[in-house]
Amino acid sequence: MTPVLLAAMKSLDPRLNRSTTAAPLAGGPLVVASMLCSQLGLAASVGLVGHLGSMGVGWLRLAGAGTVLAAYSRPKVSLLARADLAAGVALGVVTAGLTLFYMAALARLPMATAASLEFLGPLSLAVVASRGGNRLWPALAAIGVTLITRPWHGGANPTGVAFALAAAACWAAYILLTRRVGDRMAGIEGLALSIPVAAVAATAATAVVAPATIGRLTWPLVGLGLAASILLPLVPFALEMMALRQLSTASFGTLMSLEPALGLVIGLVFLRQVPALTAAIGVGFVVAAGVGAERHGSTG
Repeated sequence: MTPVLLAAMKSLDPRLNRSTTAAPLAGGPLVVASMLCSQLGLAASVGLVGHLGSMGVGWLRLAGAGTVLAAYSRPKVSLLARADLAAGVALGVVTAGLTLFYMAALARLPMATAASLEFLGPLSLAVVASRGGNRLWPALAAIGVTLITRPWHGGANPTGVAFALAAAACWAAYILLTRRVGDRMAGIEGLALSIPVAAVAATAATAVVAPATIGRLTWPLVGLGLAASILLPLVPFALEMMALRQLSTASFGTLMSLEPALGLVIGLVFLRQVPALTAAIGVGFVVAAGVGAERHGSTG
């Protein structure tokens, strides 16, 4: 288990902390670290798509994460209230959808494009919560998405765009459910329930849609998939759950609105994905829309 993951587990699970007086980690750095791990994990996963396909890579990451958490901590499901259990299971299903849809988008779109489209999910939540229903932020986001996808220039891959928008819907649901699960379940129970559920859901989807994936597995690929599952989703999900316990939804969303820009930088540095000037400007519009909507939205 990596030091970063162990530190996250210690913050979530009091059984691993010998001292009860240590100050909690600040929410802002947790969100930034989560985004960095996510984007680096996605960049690392792109190289596996050629071997396993996008669905296979998403499934392998979730299966590895679910195995690690199942070995580490088994939630006492029988002691959970029915509503809490349902929320944890729903979070797992949404997590599987978020992972699989986004990997499918990433196989067809540059990281900056996929990240910007996916961010429309939390941006929509922020707009709904905006005081007075300010329409400036949706307009900025619409301009940004148009510049990113460039429909007048052949545009982005339409199937990739559809997958990214499906991931956006899952991300919005993920934020709502993570806040609920994090508030109602102690320690690491929420992750220990939702991630194995996500692994089962992803396995079922892969068995139906891409059954040949399992036959292409090799031990080196399994090792790479396990390593990728630590970087994404285990560490980011643990960090986000900790951050959501310390930050308001608005503060969390404001920080997360920087993710499209981070996706652009990581894609440029690690994958040599040089964005068109209009696409880079579009990412800026999406980030500005996210920051504006969250700053003028709910503080709860």
